[in-house]
Amino acid sequence: MGYKVVVVGATGNVGREMLNILAEREFPVDEIVALASRRSLGTEVSFGERDLKIQDIDSFDFSGWDIALFAIGSDATKKYAPAAAKAGCVVIDNSSLYRYDPDVPLIVPEVNPDAIAGYAKKNIIANPNCSTAQMVVALKPLHDRARIKRVVVSTYQSVSGAGKDAMDELWNQTKGMYVPGQEVAPNVFPKQMAFNVIPQIDSFMEDGTTREEWKMVAETKKIMDAKIKVTATCVRVPVFVGHSEAINVEFEDFLDEDEARDILREAPGILVVDKRETGGYITPVDSVGEFATYVSRIRQDSTIENGLNIWVVADNLRKGAALNAVQIAELLGSRFLKKG
Repeated sequence: MGYKVVVVGATGNVGREMLNILAEREFPVDEIVALASRRSLGTEVSFGERDLKIQDIDSFDFSGWDIALFAIGSDATKKYAPAAAKAGCVVIDNSSLYRYDPDVPLIVPEVNPDAIAGYAKKNIIANPNCSTAQMVVALKPLHDRARIKRVVVSTYQSVSGAGKDAMDELWNQTKGMYVPGQEVAPNVFPKQMAFNVIPQIDSFMEDGTTREEWKMVAETKKIMDAKIKVTATCVRVPVFVGHSEAINVEFEDFLDEDEARDILREAPGILVVDKRETGGYITPVDSVGEFATYVSRIRQDSTIENGLNIWVVADNLRKGAALNAVQIAELLGSRFLKKG
């Protein structure tokens, strides 16, 4: 006995990862269908040892299906998600469209699982931004112990967060650096991505922050605690998969670095790798294909009264997107949906 599951946007990076993770975690599936736009008809995607043929989203009837995992942009989600929800299929959406809607829960299962009860208002659940998801997983157990006042985070985000074309651009620019006459001009990114870093993710807002930075602030407040002050600088780096974050945390109460390390070791979804020696920490390459959010470089900040510094790394296609969506589906099934 299981659920009838739809994966929308199954040909993209995140959609493919959703299918992989559903299979890896043996999510109870009775039926599964992979949807995309008409131009992808005939394409096959993998689900465990099975191959699924892409079906056309425009002609698909969501009636009778239990859960739809959406991995398409906000514009397409705006068109298709309400129809799926109205048909009785619970939508778990990876776009930014519904994240700030007060009637749509924004869920990270390790952090705010009880908020999922609000899904019934619109039959929609929002998946957070990739950079926010891994950060709040690391911050929540520390917040429960010492109450966080302020967070200063600098992100080092991989190009896969911008999609397949972004990954291709980095690859082609890197190759072109070594072949005279085959240089590749920026198209996806505003500047050269190969051998460079770009301190802009998404568009600029009037106050000089980017929308990615604003998302981290707004989503952390919605998921964890509206009283927490957050300031972010989001940077794109020439890494294919895996987001990294240098996080400075100021608490209301003193929290010793050794106690923080012990708390994080016991927290769900986290693996601590923190040896004070060369290589005794996690890098993006180490996180690829893994479920965990990794925490390293845990240390006291002596410049403020109650401060810690931590280094947080995760596979952004997994915990930052597909894995979190599947975990939401697992949570939804265990608490609210009947199998079969």
